Amino acid sequence: MFLESFKVTGLAVTQIFFLGAIGYFLVKKNALGEAGLDTLSRLTIGITLPFLIFCELIKGFTFTFYARWWLFPLISIAITFLGLAVGSIFLKFIRGHEHKMQFLTLIAFQNSGYLPLALVASLLPQDQLGPMFIYLFLFLLGFNLLIFSLGVYMLASKKGDKFKLTGLFSPPVLATLATLALIFFKLNKIPEFVYKPLKMMGECTLPLAMLVVGGNLAQIRLGRIDKKAIFLMSLAKLVILPGLGLLLLLKFRLPYLIGLLILIQLAAPPATTPSVIIRHYKKDDLLISQGIFFGHILGLISLPVFLSLYFALVMVK
Repeated sequence: MFLESFKVTGLAVTQIFFLGAIGYFLVKKNALGEAGLDTLSRLTIGITLPFLIFCELIKGFTFTFYARWWLFPLISIAITFLGLAVGSIFLKFIRGHEHKMQFLTLIAFQNSGYLPLALVASLLPQDQLGPMFIYLFLFLLGFNLLIFSLGVYMLASKKGDKFKLTGLFSPPVLATLATLALIFFKLNKIPEFVYKPLKMMGECTLPLAMLVVGGNLAQIRLGRIDKKAIFLMSLAKLVILPGLGLLLLLKFRLPYLIGLLILIQLAAPPATTPSVIIRHYKKDDLLISQGIFFGHILGLISLPVFLSLYFALVMVK
């Protein structure tokens, strides 16, 4: 059962890898420059992903059917703080305030949007894909609120700076909140001639997102590798967190799709957004690029392993 599950998840991850590899080689061959990559990133975050969120929620979400929708942002926040707690265990081995903050950021914030979107699209049948997308978009509401507030504070602030609640409302967050408001006030009857082109734009999100991820990895300048920090980050992020999550999921027996979402988020490699944040705030890249690069490479092995364990153990029980 495990080998069969590993074959399925490994194939899904390999498909995602090939999509990312296209972006990687486009950048390496100078067919896609930094300006073009930035444009694709802005297009994905600012337009296609909000349209995808809007179209999936407007057609598939109701407050009656998803009465506990608010749990998903809370789960997202809980996963981030679990990552901070696990990462804190290893902080004594990391020297320097900025090193510590970048180390914690790599563990606390996962690739929670681009990679899971592509992964579930490859793993799940069509009848389960709609609900899973809704779960994922609701989860991203909590993630985006934290990465653009707490994440920016951790990476861009100096020691002793006060926390500021700025940058909370990114386009995906606004799209989620606006769509939920439309549904709540029963203003979600969208004409088909409006809905279809928006849906077509939203469906561009997955390939564009993986081009951006691959392109971002191609731009990483590794320099001197901090082997100790990368080893500890990989251990905490790719082994301890998903291991804890798997044990908890087997104990509490959550619904299948919700459990799968939680495990994917716990097992996903580090988020790529922190590389954008430190570039924007002109901070030294001490660990972020190294962590993203090696986290994604090692995640090609660890992610299928934990997903296969989940599928095998859940199916058995």
